[in-house]
This record gives sequence, C-alpha cells and structure tokens, in this order.
Amino acid sequence: MSSKKISLSKPIVLVFCLVLLLANAGTAFANVKLPAVISDNMVLQRGRKTPIWGWAEPGEQIMVGVSWRNMAWGVTADKNGKWSFVMTPPKTAGPYEMTLSGKNTITIKDILFGEVWVCSGQSNMQMSVRSSANAEQEIAKADYPNIRLFAVERKVAEQPQADCVGSWQLCNPQTVPGFSAAAYFFGRKLYKELDVPVGLIHTSWGGTPAEAWTRRGVLESEADCAPILQRFDEAMAKYPEAKKKYEEELDKWKKAVEKAKSEGEKPPRRPRPPFGPGNPHSPAGLYNAMIAPLIPYRIQGAIWYQGESNADRAYQYRTLFPAMITNWRNDWSQGDFPFLFVQLANFMAIEPEPVDSAWAELREAQLMTLALRNTGMAVIIDIGEARDIHPKNKQDVGKRLALWALAKTYGKKLVYSGPIYKSMKIEKHDILRHAIVGGDKIEKRDTECVIRLFFDHVGGGLTAGGGEPLKGFAIAGADRKFVWADAKIDGETIVVSSNKVSMPVAVRYGWANNPVCNLYNKEGLPASPFRTDEWPGITVDKK
Repeated sequence: MSSKKISLSKPIVLVFCLVLLLANAGTAFANVKLPAVISDNMVLQRGRKTPIWGWAEPGEQIMVGVSWRNMAWGVTADKNGKWSFVMTPPKTAGPYEMTLSGKNTITIKDILFGEVWVCSGQSNMQMSVRSSANAEQEIAKADYPNIRLFAVERKVAEQPQADCVGSWQLCNPQTVPGFSAAAYFFGRKLYKELDVPVGLIHTSWGGTPAEAWTRRGVLESEADCAPILQRFDEAMAKYPEAKKKYEEELDKWKKAVEKAKSEGEKPPRRPRPPFGPGNPHSPAGLYNAMIAPLIPYRIQGAIWYQGESNADRAYQYRTLFPAMITNWRNDWSQGDFPFLFVQLANFMAIEPEPVDSAWAELREAQLMTLALRNTGMAVIIDIGEARDIHPKNKQDVGKRLALWALAKTYGKKLVYSGPIYKSMKIEKHDILRHAIVGGDKIEKRDTECVIRLFFDHVGGGLTAGGGEPLKGFAIAGADRKFVWADAKIDGETIVVSSNKVSMPVAVRYGWANNPVCNLYNKEGLPASPFRTDEWPGITVDKK
C-alpha cells in the first residue's frame, strides 16, 4: 500500500477526483468503502495525526481531497483491498468535508475536530438518558450540535470484525433519549468546560462480563483467566446436545402452554436456552464485534462502567480488568490513552453488622487498577439505590468521570478525586479515665491503641457528609473479627478505635454491598471504600 501527495487548488482537487472516477468507469466495479465510524457528522480527534482507512479493489488508487487543505492524497489499496493513510488535522474545529474517489466517489460532510472518547461497559453504561434522573428536563435542553453521538449496534462475533453498524448523530432532543446517559453527561461536562466539539462512541451491552470485551489471545496469556476459557470451550462442545434437549423441552412447553390456556390455568415458565454461539457473555465476543471495528479510529481516551457481572469473581478481576485495558491500548497503538472507570455504586440491603462482601472486593479490584498508568476512577458509593442496580443519577457519574479527564488529560487545576486510602499507623494514646470507687470519683491514666489512617486526594480537607459523625468504619484485632468503630478526623488523617478491640490491627471502610458511609473531602467527592488488611476474601478462589 503506497500513498503520495499532490498540491492542488481546491477546485482542481474536485475536478481531478471526477476525472479519475470517469476514467475508471469502464473497468471492473469495486466501490470504495468506508467503515461506519468514518461518516457524515463525525468528530475526529483534534491535535493528533488521524488515521483514515477503508476498502477497495486490490491495487486500486483512491484520491482524497479535504476542504481545509489545497492538497489531494493518493493511496493504493493493498492485495487484500485495504487502504489507509494518516493525515494532519486542521487547527480549527470545522465543519469540513472530505472527498474520496476511486471507482466511486464518497463525500463525507459536516466533519468536526474535537475530543473523541469511547464509552463502554455493561448495563449502567447502556442505561439511556430517557431512563436517568430528571429525564424529561435533560432531554428538552440537550441541544448541543457540536456534541456528536455514535452508537455501535450490539452484536457478537467469533473473530475480530472489520466494521460495525452505527452512524454519527448530532446531539439534540430527538437523538439523545436512547443514548448512554453516563456517556452523555460526561461529554456534556467536557463540552462546557473545553468549548470544543466532543465525539462520543457508545459501545456497551447490559449484563456482560469484562472477558467478553477482551481479546481471546489476551485471556489465554493470563493464568487467572484460564477457567473462563475452559468453561466456555466446554459449553461449546456440549452445545449441540444441549440445543437438542432444549428444543425437545421447548416443544413440550409449547404444548403445556396451549393446555394451560384451554383450561384457564397459569402457563409454565419457558425453558432457558443453553449457553451457545452468539451469547454476549462469550469471551472476546464483544471485543470482536464492538471494539475491534473501531480500531484504529483516533481517540482521546475511554470511559468504562462495568463490574457488576464480575463481582462474584472479584479477585480474578484484579488481573482481568488491567489486562483488558492493556489489550485495548496495545491494539489501538495510540499509547497509554486515558482509561477512566466507574467504581461500583452501593446496592442491595444494608447490613446491620460488618460482613464480607463480593461487591466490596470488586470495588477493591477497581481501586487497585489505579496502579495502571493513566487510569482514573469515579467513586459513586453515595448515589446508589438499594433496590435498583441501575442508579438513575447518571449526572454525577458523568461529572466525576469528567473531573478526572479535565484534570489529568486537559491540565485543569481542580480537585478530581475523593480521599483514597494511602497508609495506616498503629498508635498508643494515653487517656484519662474516670471511675467511681467507694462513692469517690477517681482518675486513672490508661493506654488506648488506635489506628491512624492517611489519605491521598484530601483536597481542601476531610469532612463527614451531612454534618454527622463519621460512619462506615470497622476495626478488628488479630482475630479478624470486625466491629463498628469510632472514627474522628484529625487534620488530614482519621483516627479509628473501639473499646471492644484493645489491640487493633486492621480497619475497613465502606466494606459492604450497600455501606452506610460518609467520608468526603471538602470539594464534595466521596472517599473510595478500602481496607488496610490483605486477609483472603470470599471470592479469592472463584474464577
């Protein structure tokens, strides 16, 4: 595949393309084709060289003219019919046009240059603006033509795909209702703060695990992920037999339904189909169909809201999630681009006493992923809903993700994270106790052991939300039995103790499915749940 540049005036570029088209009109027909993501209304990443690619007849020459330069690009399709080139973006946002001519001509209209982010995950990323809080008002005011929305059609594939189904839409009250709420509110915050076009590529699927979004070769290279592939391969081997059995059960069910209807009884439950080809939980299935087709479209970064479907295998997620991020970065070949993710919200019943929690362990795995370069985490432990795994407040989700981007990607000076646990220290404090002995009040000096906690991202200082005492802290001794603790803010640290634990060794905060906890910094960003111990959790052996 080769390319060359020809300097031409703008009118001559168009005439040249037309002449090339007519000259080839009598030859074998093979249309120039572009991937869906390169189309009208698209946002291309500003400030970076941008790859453009497509397909044509092997050996065919394609000429490219753009409205922001007096130059045409010539590129030749390789033996497989693939062509690509990299172009330098203009200094201003646009709008612009691009014309590609080979045996046919394609004109891409209304191109903007701005900030491009991929938005992926499971149902909380998929959750639409129409399902979010204050939906009617949000939709009515969503008139932002310089925010562009691209939604990838949900599909599963056994091998990486070259293209997907989708189109770029201008953000308005007609297009935004079905779009990802978390993505939209993230993009809207960036747009308002940066005043540049924003392109959001939404690719998510409810209920899916992280392994579905990871290339199979990457899963094969991680020992912790071997059980995932083993289960899948076994299920595929058994599928023909399982399908036959299911079809027999389905036939019986249909007859039972007819009988129940005729007798006025409640029909039986439909049998569940077996795990088989095309299941969105298939390892690599969504990476192949919904991520691979987007590569190498130039992006600024990615946001991710997922984890619920991996909570029962939280320790495995410590390996799987960073592997997935690294997989995307390696395959995109655009460096360690920003990867921002949402920590799981609070959900399910509130426990009266400290307990082990798979969801807490998944949050810990997400917290540990911050060790990976250029990652960020939005903590939303304060906006979940006990009875709904899909909290409606996606405004704060988008805002908190955007704070990380604005600070770490765009260099804005602002507090972008709530307190994150750094270290602990066991201290002995002298205390004065009072007692009544023989009717007399006496004073007695004693020693109390406490644990002092240190934090990063304290911002303007630590504070307890709602003006109440700190909640959500538990403490334990060497017996590993946690009890609720007293916790007090002391400068930029917190001192934790309990009269039930004389020699404490560990503290946990927000360690539950739905913890009652209220540690913030003064900028109003909640602290991430954490623990100081490394004792084996309940998901340590679940893979």
